[in-house]
Order: sequence, then C-alpha cells, then structure tokens
Amino acid sequence: MLKRTSGIIDIKGVIGLFDKGYHTGSEIKTAIDLGVNIMVAIPEHASHTPDPNYDITHFTYNKENDTYTCPQNETLTTNGTWYSKQRNNGAATKMKHYLSEACLTCPMQGNCTKNPKGRLVERSEYAEYIEQNKANIEADKETCKKRQCIIEHPFGTIKRQWGFNYIMTKRTKERASADVGLMFIAYNLRRLMNIKDKKAFKEFLMELCFAFPPKMVLSNLKTSNLSLSIFGFAKNELFNNAA
Repeated sequence: MLKRTSGIIDIKGVIGLFDKGYHTGSEIKTAIDLGVNIMVAIPEHASHTPDPNYDITHFTYNKENDTYTCPQNETLTTNGTWYSKQRNNGAATKMKHYLSEACLTCPMQGNCTKNPKGRLVERSEYAEYIEQNKANIEADKETCKKRQCIIEHPFGTIKRQWGFNYIMTKRTKERASADVGLMFIAYNLRRLMNIKDKKAFKEFLMELCFAFPPKMVLSNLKTSNLSLSIFGFAKNELFNNAA
C-alpha cells in the first residue's frame, strides 16, 4: 500500500502505522527504504526461555563488533556465515548464528536454554530495520495509541455490534475482499449519516446514484443480476434511512 501511495503523493517523512500482523522484516525494510517513519505494532514472543529474563530482548547487540552480550555479560560471536531459514509463509530469510563457549560453564544455563550445547542466538538480515521500528515506537508511543483508538473501533463495531464475525465468500481472495468491502461501505455510509446533515446527505446520494446508473457501474465489475437487485435494494434503504 505504501508503494502504491508513493506513486500518487510524496510519502517521505510521513508516519506509517500498522498492526502486529504486518510485523515482517522485509516489509518494514521496504517502508524504511521509501522514507516512511514506520511504526508496526510488535507481536509478543511465540516462545520464551525457561526464565523470561533471558529472552532475546535482554540481549544487547553491538553493531561495531557484530556481537551479542547476554544478561550474564558474556559475549556471543558469529563466524559471519549467513544461513537460510524457511518461514511459515514459505519465504526464506538469511540468518546469522551467535554462540559463546561460556555457555557450557555458565551457572544460569538452565534458565537461558534447554540446549545442552548452550544458547544459540539468531539474527535476521532485517534485524536492523526491526530494531529501527522498535525505536520509532518507543519514541512516540502516544501516536501508536491513537492508531488503536481510531482504527480498532470500526472493526469492533462491525464485528461485535453488527454481528459480522465471519465472511460468507470463503473461496478466493477476490471474493472475500468484495465481501469485506461491502461491510466497510455500509459502515462508511452509516458514519456519514450520523455526521452530515440528513437533507444534504440525501441530496448527495440522489446526485451520486443518478450520475452512475447501476447497470453501467455493475457491468464494469462483471456482476450478476443478483448484484443489480442488491444495488437497487441498498439504494432504497439508503434513501429511507436518510429521510
């Protein structure tokens, strides 16, 4: 979406806010390369060490030496080799491995790892971009909270109040997108009804509907006669509500 937007307007310096479902290293890199001040919500760790105090978040990375320092103040080093790791989505990511011989004699080894050979830390090729995203969030937490207040509320209304807990068109992404799109159109129209003067809104709908005859609009979308019926029904309902 940022790439498409950059083809329309200059997005350098703007703030890009996304939920944790978009926390992917390659996508964050793309946003940063476009000049966007990216802030993607950080998901919780899928797994923890025996003692959460030894999670990777408590390890410090030293960019100059390309090393990690663990909570016991021991240094983990890498041989510099990149390894390919397959992700759940099928994509492969390059990773470096960091180890320390000190793990074998560390009194806290059982708290840090279940691996008898010691702790292994992986660093993704996108780690610096993920770290930049984290720094952006920590520097402006209030903006992230505003995103939740503005964006999550419509989804709560649609799913909880209106009862759209699932979609009906489950075959192909295009059909599912159309299903969800109709929900969002209904939400946006309902918001307009609540915000704008009813008389002005009704006049706007009249101009809109008669400026674009339903057969012309829906034929471009390759829709069926059923869609024409739905369009006509929706038009009548909108006029009645606006009235």
